[in-house]
Amino acid sequence: MKKRKLTALLTALAMTAGILSGCGAKGGESAPADKAPAKDAQPAKDDAKEESGQESASSGEAQAVTIWYYWENEGHQVTLDQLIQEYNGSQAQYEVTAKYVPFADFKKQLSIGASADELPDIAILDSPDHASYVDMGIFEDLTGRFDVSNYYEGTVNSCTVDGKLYGVPFGANCLALYYNEDMLTAAGSSVPTTWDELVETAKALTTDSVSGLAFCSVQNEEGTFNFAPWLWSTGATSYDINNENGIRALTYIQNLINEGVMSKECINWTQGDVMNQFIAGNVAMMVNGPWQIPTMQSEAPDLNWKVTLIPKDQEYASVLGGENYAVVNGGNVDGALDFLTFATSEEKVKFMMNQFGYISADKTIAESQFAQDSPYYPFVEELNYAMPRGPLAEWPSVSDALSLAFNQVITGTATPEEAAAQAQATIDSIIK
Repeated sequence: MKKRKLTALLTALAMTAGILSGCGAKGGESAPADKAPAKDAQPAKDDAKEESGQESASSGEAQAVTIWYYWENEGHQVTLDQLIQEYNGSQAQYEVTAKYVPFADFKKQLSIGASADELPDIAILDSPDHASYVDMGIFEDLTGRFDVSNYYEGTVNSCTVDGKLYGVPFGANCLALYYNEDMLTAAGSSVPTTWDELVETAKALTTDSVSGLAFCSVQNEEGTFNFAPWLWSTGATSYDINNENGIRALTYIQNLINEGVMSKECINWTQGDVMNQFIAGNVAMMVNGPWQIPTMQSEAPDLNWKVTLIPKDQEYASVLGGENYAVVNGGNVDGALDFLTFATSEEKVKFMMNQFGYISADKTIAESQFAQDSPYYPFVEELNYAMPRGPLAEWPSVSDALSLAFNQVITGTATPEEAAAQAQATIDSIIK
């Protein structure tokens, strides 16, 4: 059996200790953590099958292709299973099966699998984690083997390391601003487009029972996901925060709290919690993702809301969420690529994205995916301004520093200047 590459066992072990909760793409109702589709693959093929792949093909037996994914949402699982069954029914050379691995265990399982040579052929993983696995040496270089020329730049960057392509974007999402149109109209306010306008609008919408604005501010990757657009809008980067731009972003977040237009409770609210507060009428505007739309439409059909770009400081900005496909080297690479060619066709992409509440990472498909009056449509425009987190193998540690900084200014435990300096010192120790 061909051994999969492992550049450093220490890297794999370090990743098992760095498991983070929170993901831009997670949301909606979840199935129990141990729930998996009826078609469940074993995590590794037995040696005999793997070594006799060519012989199996010649004897008419389909070659096995396994997929690992972490989606808890039962609807996502069923949708993936349907795609797989359609692929299996379309040809006889390969037989694809999928295995659910809980998000909290995903890095651990891939890391252990790398050292034990028990890996899937395809992994569907959170985009900011991609570079970490590339650093371990477990992904196949797909440069020149898969056409991503029509994909959004940010999605391609999320699976590109040192100029080489190590994956294919599965689907994309980002953050935008939702607003309660009835509340906006009653306050006589216009849709905000700049930071100053956002503060004034939020003040007009804030009452004793309603906060003008909310976004997830928990101290983990989910919080970093929501802070990034504010930081990047100033022109700062994720790696250079202790400057005028970075401090301005932290100061702006602090002022939202001090002005009373955003509740400190946001440090305890996940993206799903923020959505629930918006549905309940306790929040007039929120920053959130398109994956919340199916739930909002089903649970609050009479709520009058719309979506727009996140208001800007120097430039529009959003953060890229979603997953990537990655092909594992040493596995059934040909079978994996054949499945990906099928799965990334326009018909199949539209089916998957519509079921997931995602936007196609392929621009040409995304532009025709939704009607202009669809609530998803503003997210298609927002994707033009969305950037990935990383790609950097040490991104989880950088993310920790960023989420701590903006959590500190929200709670008042540090000034923007102090928080920026502390975050920068931590980031410098990681990447320099």
